[in-house]
This record gives sequence, structure tokens and C-alpha cells, in this order.
Amino acid sequence: MKLTIFDCDGVLIDSELISCSADAEALCAVGYDITTQQVIERFAGVPHKAMYKIIEEEMGAALPDDFEAQVTDVIMTKYRNELRAIEGAKEVLSRLDTAKCVASSSKPAKLALGLVETGLFELLYPHIFSAALVSRGKPHPDIFLYAAGQMGVDASECLVVEDSVAGVTAARAAGMTTIGFAGASHILPGHADRLRAAGADKVINDLRDLL
Repeated sequence: MKLTIFDCDGVLIDSELISCSADAEALCAVGYDITTQQVIERFAGVPHKAMYKIIEEEMGAALPDDFEAQVTDVIMTKYRNELRAIEGAKEVLSRLDTAKCVASSSKPAKLALGLVETGLFELLYPHIFSAALVSRGKPHPDIFLYAAGQMGVDASECLVVEDSVAGVTAARAAGMTTIGFAGASHILPGHADRLRAAGADKVINDLRDLL
């Protein structure tokens, strides 16, 4: 492998519970009953735009125009107060002997803030890629192929580390070797099996196992 591509949320930063709980609370407030656990199970790793489109189809109505902006404000406030790096993330990024980058479903401002607040930004800059750069988010392979292209590495020489079924599906569709990560706080029982079923070549619970 010449390049390791990391997802961000749930792999480098322990953010999925923050994001999914904010989404669940906001959706319930507009009449769409869903729990944090259900958001995790259905939409972890899926870009907000795609998630909200599915929900609007199920509701048969549009979400408020400022819905995503309000949820993002809540998440970013919580990032500043509650967010932590995944245990071992700094060590792995510092010691890894391949090239490395991030390919995330998060929007650029949220992605950058999460990495800054956890002290990981400078370990990855400038190789930080958001799905906003491509036309389709995960589970489509576009962001991984874009990242590999920007880094000048063939897909067959890339290793992807992902915590979500959508992310593993995207990485496999890109033709990349994939490691599932099941060590974040949002991981539910049986998740490792779901990652394997989606095509993960191996599943780890400690990020330092990459070394």
C-alpha cells in the first residue's frame, strides 16, 4: 500500500454520537420520529444532503429551509465543548509509513473544525478531502477515487479505514483494500459483522492495530 485514506467521523474523531444525536433531536422536533441509534444504523457515513433527501421522501414534505444550517450550528458548538480524538489517532498519523489523507462525507467547515479541535489538522494538512468536492457521496466511490487521484496513487495501492457500511461499500466500489474500524463510542453490537458483510477485508477495534 502506498496511501492510507482515513474517513474522519468515527475513525479519527469520536464525533458520530454528537452528530447523530443532534440530527435525531432536530428531526423529532419537526415531526419525524427517529432515535439516535436509528440515525446511526441508517445514516452513519452518509452525507447530510443525501440523508435529508431520503427523510423528505419518507415524510412526504420538505424540511425547513434552514434545517441543515441549524443542525450544523448545534454540532459545531458541541465539537468545541465535547469532541475528542479517537484513542491512538495521533500516534497512528504520526508514525504511519505510507502517505495519508482524509476523505470524509462531512462538509469542509465541519471537517476542518473537527480536526482542529482534536489536534489532528496539522498531521493531515493539506490532504483533507470533503465529499463536497464530488457529485456523489458515499456509498458511491467518488470521494475515494478523487482523493487517490489528488495524491497520485492508483486505487489498487490504497488502503481505506472506515467505520460505516456506506464507507466500506464506497471503498470497495473504488477497488481499494478496506479495513473496518469498530472502536468508536457509537458502535453498536454486531457492527463488525456488518462491516465484514459490506466487504471489509479486516475489522479492528483499536486504531493502533494499523501500525
